Amino acid sequence: MIVAAGQGTRLRDKGLSKPLIPIKGSPLIERVIRGAHSAGVDEFVVVSGYRGQELRAALDAFAPTLGVTVTHVVNDEWDRANGISVHKARAQLTEPFLLTMCDHLVDPGIFRALMAAPVGTDTVTLAVDFNIDRPLNDPEDVTRVKCVDGRIENIGKVIRDFNAFDTGVFLCTPGMFTALEASQAKGDDSISGAMNVLAGWKKALVLDIGERIWIDVDDPAAFAKAETLLDAGQL
Repeated sequence: MIVAAGQGTRLRDKGLSKPLIPIKGSPLIERVIRGAHSAGVDEFVVVSGYRGQELRAALDAFAPTLGVTVTHVVNDEWDRANGISVHKARAQLTEPFLLTMCDHLVDPGIFRALMAAPVGTDTVTLAVDFNIDRPLNDPEDVTRVKCVDGRIENIGKVIRDFNAFDTGVFLCTPGMFTALEASQAKGDDSISGAMNVLAGWKKALVLDIGERIWIDVDDPAAFAKAETLLDAGQL
C-alpha cells in the first residue's frame, strides 16, 4: 500500500502533484513502485486524494508497462493526517501487507527484509534506522522512535528520548486498522498515533535496516540529496 493523498506543499515549485514530480526523469511514485517491484511486490493499493484523478490516470498508464496491478482508493479527506489514508484502504487489505509513502525512496533490501520478517497476530513491524548520529534525513523533521528489546516504546516527531528514526516502511497486519480506529478515537489521525496504540498493546515491532539507505523526499534539500543518491546508484 502506498499513501499518496497529500498536497506536498514543500515541493510545490517542482510540480503540482507530489507523487508525479519527476526526479532524474521518473515520477517519485514510479520510483517507489519500481523499488518495491524489484523486491518482489507486484500488487499495489494506492490511496490518492489531492489531484487524485491526475495521479490515478498516470498510474493506470504506467502499471501495465511494469507488469504490476494498481488498485485505487480515494481519500476525500486528504487534508487530514496520513492515518486516514491507511484506514480508507481497510476493505482492500485483509491479509498482511507492506505500507510505504509515495515520497520515500528506499533500498529495496528494506522491503525484502520486512517480507522475510515473522508476522505475529495483529502486529505491525516498522523498519527503523538506528544511525541517528549521521542521519541522511533531516533530524528535525524525521519521526523519532524509542525502541526497547525489538519493540516500539514511543514514536513521534517531538519526543526527546529516542534511539532510531522511522523510515516510513511497515509490515502490517489488519491489526493496523484496529489501532488506527483506537488512535482516531483519541483525536490522533496519524500513523504514528496508531503505532503508539500498538506499542501500548506490545504489538509494535521494529526491524533494523542496518546500513541500508532511505530518504524522505519532502523538501528541496532532500530532493537534491535524492538526486545525488540516484546518480551514485545507491537508490
